[in-house]
Amino acid sequence: MARGNVVNQPVANIDERKFATRPQRQTDKSSPDDKLNRSIIAMLQQDGRMAYSEIAQTLDVSEGTIRNRVSSMKHAGMLRIVAIADPVAVEYKTDAMLGLKVAPGHSTKAIAERLSSQPDVVYILWVSGRYDLLVEVVSNDRDGFLHFLDTEIHCQSDIASAETMTGLKNFKNQFMLKGNWA
Repeated sequence: MARGNVVNQPVANIDERKFATRPQRQTDKSSPDDKLNRSIIAMLQQDGRMAYSEIAQTLDVSEGTIRNRVSSMKHAGMLRIVAIADPVAVEYKTDAMLGLKVAPGHSTKAIAERLSSQPDVVYILWVSGRYDLLVEVVSNDRDGFLHFLDTEIHCQSDIASAETMTGLKNFKNQFMLKGNWA
């Protein structure tokens, strides 16, 4: 093109040029705030073995999209697909919640780590209020539960006090994240 010739092309203003060079931000495919991710999780909570093709058809997206989203959520540590025995169906002989007060000079985290290595401990939550830790214990027999209490709770100097609340009847035990996932 010769110098001085005018070309009739629309000239972008400064704001348009500034944004034209920036890539558009996409939503994080592993975000728990993403509506599609919440829908995928809700379906996998109902059936963790559901085929990606079935999820894709229900949500009106491609199977590859579902595969990529599940992979991204797993990689981000947001999603783990596991098999969990429902204590209501298994009917453990002993199901109890323990309210623990940590002894002065001892670490709540250290107690939680010690108890988490016990196979009968299925839930540990650091709480505020009356207790420091809530610990759920399920056991196949009463003697095993009593042995656990004696060796892991009552004979430990890092636990100031413990209240044992034995389960009488389990009405609901939902091993899923709480929140509006649907």
